[in-house]
Amino acid sequence: MSQNAPGDTAFPVIILTGLSGAGKSTGLRVFEDMRFFCVDGLPASLAPKLVSLFRGQVNQYRGLALGMDVRQTDFEENFTQALRLLQQGDIPPQILFFEADASELVRRYSTTRRPHPLESSDVGLEQALRSERDRMAAIREAADLVINTTHFSIHDLRRMIQEKWAFMEGMGREFKVHVMSFGFKYGLPSETDLLFDLRFLPNPYFVEALRPLSGKAQAISEYVLAADPGKAFLARFMDFLLYLLPLYVLEGRYRLTVALGCTGGRHRSVAVAEAVFDMLKKANYKVSLEHRHIDKD
Repeated sequence: MSQNAPGDTAFPVIILTGLSGAGKSTGLRVFEDMRFFCVDGLPASLAPKLVSLFRGQVNQYRGLALGMDVRQTDFEENFTQALRLLQQGDIPPQILFFEADASELVRRYSTTRRPHPLESSDVGLEQALRSERDRMAAIREAADLVINTTHFSIHDLRRMIQEKWAFMEGMGREFKVHVMSFGFKYGLPSETDLLFDLRFLPNPYFVEALRPLSGKAQAISEYVLAADPGKAFLARFMDFLLYLLPLYVLEGRYRLTVALGCTGGRHRSVAVAEAVFDMLKKANYKVSLEHRHIDKD
């Protein structure tokens, strides 16, 4: 087995291959979310040319992830030749080999009802699986990492890949929190992950001098949050949120939308959303802010 480590190069080139149905395409989607440039079904003979094209793209992408499998004619021979050329260059590739138990692969193909690439009128699924495993044995032996996904969920696979490439600078900060204020009278935002009803807080709408202002104004923020229940709520809410967010990161999530609602989406929800946004920034989260209905009234 190769001794290359995942951190050998500042611009990694990852080759994802293995048994059909074992998770290569899912793995590629994970790398795509990690801002790798991803190509699936790439002919092995084109890999050296593609790698050379990306030598100047290190600021735009974290790396290059290439999916290859036995759908290609003469795959094993072309793969070996391409690997030799890549290893001679200044960006040696790392090989991820995906496999699973035969019974699990049969189950997955039965569930999806898709044909195996090596199936034909006179070759059944189990025979195709055995043939593919034999043909890929040498490539498996050369792999830097073999991942058996028999007992993996999609989230398990995502976590494994993220952990293996956690060495990359900034990887842990890719999780994004989107904070949104909205008004219940205009309907619930459909993209919400966590929704909180703030209509228990004191309402500036009923104070004539405050009514024209929005939750961005300091006077509104003080009215809503300077004293209880707003002050106590914000402290407990942030304790809860800062406890919760790392758990979503561990689950492999990349984005979480936190929606904060009041009646019209102009005063209370805006003031709280502004405060939450500032606190999450101070906690070093990558966070965005949206006031969906602030101008409705």
